[in-house]
Amino acid sequence: MKMFYAVFGEGKDLSVVQMSCRAIIVFLIAYGLIRVSGRRSFAIHTPVDNIVVILLGAILSRAVVGASPFIPVVCASLTLVLLHRIFGWFMAHNTRLGRWIESRKIILYQDARFIEENMKKALVRKEDIMQGIRQAIHTEDLTKIDKIYIEGNGKISILIKEV
Repeated sequence: MKMFYAVFGEGKDLSVVQMSCRAIIVFLIAYGLIRVSGRRSFAIHTPVDNIVVILLGAILSRAVVGASPFIPVVCASLTLVLLHRIFGWFMAHNTRLGRWIESRKIILYQDARFIEENMKKALVRKEDIMQGIRQAIHTEDLTKIDKIYIEGNGKISILIKEV
């Protein structure tokens, strides 16, 4: 047990080596937790996914710096990841629950005009939308665009007119 404390330390008075050893272990645990959580939490970025990512980082960091006991930190992290996985499963199998928990897309541009009311709901300005257009299709020519949405994850989707 003395060897364990020599390598990983105890409490908040940790050396550089001890904190580095903790970081390696936490990295491996985080990798395992991400595998359990699934690709969703680090690919889709809905509000629920972002909450999990932020909380997971905050909780695991406590183990690295010795602010909280190691085992409870790992248990709390695993609980959070399993809760996210359960939420994801329920949302995939229950569309009503999915719509309630996650945001739906909002149309921002249609029939050659910006929909101001929806832009206010989505808290976006015309310049935000134009920035999305420039980044996605490398133009400011609105005549090429059929519709523009802000998706539940906050990204702007642009539908081009069919020729």
